[in-house]
Formats: sequence, structure tokens, C-alpha cells
Amino acid sequence: MEKFVVTITRQFGSLGRPIARKMSQILGIEYYDRDIVDQAAKKLQLPVSVVNQEEERAIKQAVNPFSRMMFPLGKGTNHTQDKIFEAQKNIIQFLAEKDNCIIVGRCSDFVLGEMENSIHIYIYASYEARLRHCIEDLEMDEAEARKMIKSVDEARASYHMQYAGYLPDDKRHKDIMIDSSLFGVDGTAQFLSDAVKKKFYVNEK
Repeated sequence: MEKFVVTITRQFGSLGRPIARKMSQILGIEYYDRDIVDQAAKKLQLPVSVVNQEEERAIKQAVNPFSRMMFPLGKGTNHTQDKIFEAQKNIIQFLAEKDNCIIVGRCSDFVLGEMENSIHIYIYASYEARLRHCIEDLEMDEAEARKMIKSVDEARASYHMQYAGYLPDDKRHKDIMIDSSLFGVDGTAQFLSDAVKKKFYVNEK
């Protein structure tokens, strides 16, 4: 069996992160998410807070959905933001080449889009299910939850459009799109893990 990588893009509140963690346990492979930011910060010798701030600025500046098509080299972002994306891209490529793994977010579906042994997953849920998760599990009040769903969805869409040139839920770049409210965290993780095993002939550890 050759090395493979799973990328997961998700809506805020769709339980994508815990599903990815559960999948890594089922499949016995590594899982990467926020640690990609940490590694990019170390590579650029910047504090993680600076990386996060610059990412947020890049997100806010990506107002025109066609900016990526007009300016393929990222005219709408400053030099530091582009360096951060390049550092994260290099880290994602390194992790994917090193061993079997799951990578969440960071335009990993775009960065690894040409990788032969890859499977790209998009996790979503109904607005009601996402709102319920924010209130019950993340302990937000309803007003805060509604605001976060809107702002994070917009930020992720803008970031993805800025650097990948397409929206995170673009079905042309996805192998599987699944509503996590159908089976919940454990059920969705098992369903997706079974699909990964079927594609790459993985044996559970």
C-alpha cells in the first residue's frame, strides 16, 4: 500500500475537527490541524499570534471572489501573509509526503489537489444542527453562536477563494461531501474511515 493523505474541509459547527480526530484513531494515522500554524510560525520565526493575525488580515482583504483569478500571485495580500501561506503550504506538502495522515483546513485540498493518493472530504451540517452544537457543546449563547457561524463561514470562504481560487464547498474539488448530522461524530468518522479503507486498502491498527 502506498502512502495516502486525507484532507478535510468543514463548515464551522459541523463537528469536522472531532470527526477528523476520531478518524485518525480508527485509521491509526496522524492528524494535523492547528499545529500547522505553529510549524509555520517557527519556520518564519514569528510568534503564533502574529501568524493568526496575518491570516485574519488575509481573510478580510479577500473581498472580491474573483481576485484569485485576476491576481494569481495574490496582489490583494501583503508580503507577510503570502509568506505565511507559502510556509504552511510547504509544511502540508512535507507532512503528506512523510506518512499517511489527515490534514484539516489550511487549503490542504488545494495544496494536495494533484497528489495521486489523496481523498478530499467536505463536512457540513444544517444550520440548525450547527447552531445546536455551538450552544450545547461550545457553550455559546444563541446570539454569539449565530454571529460566529456567519463570520467564520465568511472568513473560511474568503481565505479559500484567496489562495485556492475556489470556495471550500466546491464539489469539483471534493471526493466526498457529507452531512455530519446524519450519523454524528462517531458514525460519520466510521463511515468516512470505511471509505478511506476501501480506497486505500487500510487495515485497522
